[in-house]
Amino acid sequence: MTTTERNIPNHSIRKFSFLLFRLLVVCQLAGVLFFPAGVGLAEQPRMVLANAVVCESISSFRPVNPAVVFSVSQGEVFCFSEFDPVYEKTAIFHNWYKKDKLIFSMRLVLSVPKWSSFSRVQMRDADKGPWRVEIKDEDNNILKILRFSMSD
Repeated sequence: MTTTERNIPNHSIRKFSFLLFRLLVVCQLAGVLFFPAGVGLAEQPRMVLANAVVCESISSFRPVNPAVVFSVSQGEVFCFSEFDPVYEKTAIFHNWYKKDKLIFSMRLVLSVPKWSSFSRVQMRDADKGPWRVEIKDEDNNILKILRFSMSD
């Protein structure tokens, strides 16, 4: 049976369809306005890594002479990491690897609203070769990998 056979005017169906469409649009807008952003999405990160470098030293909480090649004669190398913003107190890890062997791991606690931290390793002649520092969060997610080498 067609609409004209039921004595329902064609303009009423169009008006009903238009009103139904408007109702759906309003419902979608209400969902966008009244539900918090990110509902159903991954949680907001606890911090944002703003800067990370391997360097010769730290002075006034800033990295000094960032590089990718260091002399063993320096005696030590630093990994500097800066987080801005930090949303909640949390920990990160600086994991130091020589070739693919974990040599040293340092747990560092970050505080709100922003935080800089560093770790260091002492170097000897036997430590020449490729190195890397993996900066990880508490959930073991890699935030950054910094590669560098030790030479004469």
